[in-house]
Amino acid sequence: MMKRPFASLRSRIFAATAIVAVLPIAAAVAFVTRRAGQQAEAELALGTAEAAGIVEQYHRTRLELAAERATLVADLPKLKAAVHEADPRTVEPVARDYRDRVRADVFVVADRQGRTLVALGAGAGGWLAGAQAPYHVLDGRLLETVTAPIQLGTEQPELLGRLTLAFALDDAFALRLRALTGSHVAVIHRGRVFASSLPHGLDEALLAHASTAAAAHVPLAGEDYEAARASLGEGQDVPFALVLRSRREALRPFRTLRTALGLAALGAVAVSVLLSWAVARTVTRPLSALTDTMRQMAATGDLARRIGPGQPWDDEDARLLSSTFGSLTDSIGRFQREAALRDRLSALGRLSTVIAHEVRNPLMIIKGSLRALKQAGTTGAEIREAAGDIEQEVARLNRIVGDVLDFARPLRLSIAPVELAALAREAARAALEGADGIGARFALEEGPALRSDGERLRAVLVNLIENARDSVAQRRAQPGSSPAAGDAIEVGSRRLEAGRVLLWVEDRGTGIPEDDLPHVFEPYFTTKRTGTGLGLAIARKVIEALGGVLRLESRGGQGTRIEIELPAEPPAAAAEGR
Repeated sequence: MMKRPFASLRSRIFAATAIVAVLPIAAAVAFVTRRAGQQAEAELALGTAEAAGIVEQYHRTRLELAAERATLVADLPKLKAAVHEADPRTVEPVARDYRDRVRADVFVVADRQGRTLVALGAGAGGWLAGAQAPYHVLDGRLLETVTAPIQLGTEQPELLGRLTLAFALDDAFALRLRALTGSHVAVIHRGRVFASSLPHGLDEALLAHASTAAAAHVPLAGEDYEAARASLGEGQDVPFALVLRSRREALRPFRTLRTALGLAALGAVAVSVLLSWAVARTVTRPLSALTDTMRQMAATGDLARRIGPGQPWDDEDARLLSSTFGSLTDSIGRFQREAALRDRLSALGRLSTVIAHEVRNPLMIIKGSLRALKQAGTTGAEIREAAGDIEQEVARLNRIVGDVLDFARPLRLSIAPVELAALAREAARAALEGADGIGARFALEEGPALRSDGERLRAVLVNLIENARDSVAQRRAQPGSSPAAGDAIEVGSRRLEAGRVLLWVEDRGTGIPEDDLPHVFEPYFTTKRTGTGLGLAIARKVIEALGGVLRLESRGGQGTRIEIELPAEPPAAAAEGR
């Protein structure tokens, strides 16, 4: 008889896990690749446009600075005096000095009639007298000019002449913009490339694309560029800068990401298929052993879990598992009843032992004190001492009964705003009152109040600090030990994410032995001669009721750190006082 496809659990698990693993990986890789490509293209276009904006801003700043320099130089008395003489030989040395200072490519001084007195700079001999246009082509260079009047007087100034400064828009200018923007820049005016950070052999190709280069793709010498235009002035007939950013360089991270994603996807698919096969084997192979174990559990009455009836399309091992668990029902119920009875008897026995032991000692002391009061001739001091002993032991009995009740009965919480720093300081003062040389060191972070049960939280802190005090005192009582700065108990707090608060108590006492650490939160477990073993159990119960977590770290001989992590708002049940 031919076996049906996917009849076994192994083949089903393998096929399902392989499909579930491979399909999301393929979809995720395709989606990430597409989105990353779109994002890379958008960032390239945006970066090119931003670079064009930087070019325009740099040009405006440069032009404004040049205008300010021209105005300042034109207002200098030395230049005014020289121009007033209208003698080129008088003006020239002054003009050379000021040209070096303002670092202008061309420095031109004209008289009041517009005649050129001095023209300094490469090719300045061809400067036209009275020329005041903002852009000039001189000796094959494109010059940008600013002009300032040279005037005498303030109320009704007398025009002495004009000062013109010209700055070249040349390859050096293009290279400065290249360093500033990270993009190639070409300056074009009237169908001619005057400056470029690219080789000038590409000038013709640049001009061919200059008219349609705004936010477009420009191929140059086998390289594809993203291009944007930046205007270098206002009006129609003004130069503009063509900003070019290499697409290959800009999209290189995306190509690397795409390759890495492809390789990672192939590796993930291969690993997923292998893991799917391994999972199928690890699930089906233990089933036979599991059914044998369940038969043993049914024979011994061990605890197990009921499984519903199998379906016709279930794997054979699964149907066997269902029938085997059906025979365990009676054994499960019997085991649960017996376990619950044993737990109740065990808890009752531990509670009776602790209470009997803790109550006997105070009662013996009270009995002795009463016997002393009955004796004839008892003095007033002896009566007061006996009464004090009785009062102390009654308080001890009350504390024992209170601890047992706090542990046994449900907590009733009173939720209100709590200033955590003030509450911690108050708890430390109460716990360390009368402690010989043992103080507290605070690392409390001030902050807004949190909502919690202040009295319950204070009682927990007092208990934890008292434990730390006893641990430090025990270490100091050891031979060869002496008081030190480490005797101070650190009480600190800080804010965590999502409004949660971390509170801690840390000491450098004797610590807790490693064997005792798993049992410190168990009821009735104590290493103190007079302890009830309920302090930490009650503390954890309170903190958990407030929606928090209590953690303890300790190393024998090195000290203990207990952390309390609380939410800013208690759970709804705690806030309602249930």
